[in-house]
Amino acid sequence: MKGVLDPDHIPVNNYELRVPTLTTLLFTAISGVEEELDTVDLPDRTKVSGGHTKVIEFTATQPLHHKTQVDAMNRWWKDSQDPVAIDYKKNATLVLKSISGLVIKNILLNGIFPTKRKLPDMAMDNEGEEATIEWTFGGDSMEIMG
Repeated sequence: MKGVLDPDHIPVNNYELRVPTLTTLLFTAISGVEEELDTVDLPDRTKVSGGHTKVIEFTATQPLHHKTQVDAMNRWWKDSQDPVAIDYKKNATLVLKSISGLVIKNILLNGIFPTKRKLPDMAMDNEGEEATIEWTFGGDSMEIMG
């Protein structure tokens, strides 16, 4: 692969998810965000575009002991419930930085909001792993910028 790929790649461990109006959120893991084109299978066994994309969904893991950030997510969670806040859907940016920091890719995540939260399994025989909250987000679409 040497000489084929451009130098200064973007590693999967150098990212941040920025959500306007919320405190800086640290997520220790974010699943791959997948966007799929809506398609139609025709009777002649061909496939055509339906013209739109389906909704996006991804998960993000947050350390439970980060009180300020957990509180911010819990407020957003409450804002997404009845009575739903007018601004519960937010446009966020997933910022990816290259090894040198000179190349930055911004992934715009449009109209996202938390749709599920999950606490970890508890076990007395555990070696003391960090407790986390796994958030599932739903959204309208994504755009890869830059």
